[in-house]
Amino acid sequence: MALAVVHAMAGAGTIRHGPPLASYNAESGARTRTGAPELTSSLPAGRLRSGEVQDRMKKIALIAILLAGTAAAGRAQESRQDISISGIGLIEPFRASQTDVQVSANYALGALASYRFMLTPSSALEANYGITYRNTIHYVINNTNHYVVNTRTQEMSGAYVRSFTYKKYNPFIEAGPAGFIFLPIRNIGTTLLDAKQETQVGLLYGAGFAYEVSPSFDIRAEFRSYVTKVPTFDDSQLTTNKWYNIYVPTVGVAYHF
Repeated sequence: MALAVVHAMAGAGTIRHGPPLASYNAESGARTRTGAPELTSSLPAGRLRSGEVQDRMKKIALIAILLAGTAAAGRAQESRQDISISGIGLIEPFRASQTDVQVSANYALGALASYRFMLTPSSALEANYGITYRNTIHYVINNTNHYVVNTRTQEMSGAYVRSFTYKKYNPFIEAGPAGFIFLPIRNIGTTLLDAKQETQVGLLYGAGFAYEVSPSFDIRAEFRSYVTKVPTFDDSQLTTNKWYNIYVPTVGVAYHF
């Protein structure tokens, strides 16, 4: 009986990690199991639960990092803006008028800088600035008087661009308002020395295609046109009352970001 009391007191005051507890039967002299569960780990239960929570938190953090990285990569691939630098040619057609003024010109070469912002994957707004180096506009009045004005032409325009996708080729069309500055160059080639700078408002339209070289770069080729009045350089004797449809072939490179 004394041995049983000792075992009971010991069991009440301690927690065993190891074999299950047993009781002593005084009559049979045999030990019987108490039915308490056997703890197979040497760590406390509190530490086990803490470790499981940490493992779950690590997995959640890893999944969150992967999702964030995927979203960032997708955003990086979705370029909504681009800038382009192009070389242009400017070809002004012959014009004859009822005022007995005939106008002809040689071609000019220049550069064009453009910025596009994508509203949707297939539509964009575009802003342009272009300038030519020099060309010569030749006026003939009554088939006798000849006036030559060496001219530098500037373009400032905005346009709506609608594009289409066919594999790596992206055809597009565009149109919008434009302003044109005809700036006379005062040199020995300009015979009309009192020619003044003239600004005209007109229209830009064109069509072309872009070929995708990489996700960041493409090559663009376009046939653009300016619609504006034939300049007079603020000299009434050069008045034609005619409109120009100036042809502007364009080739350049665009960078998407």
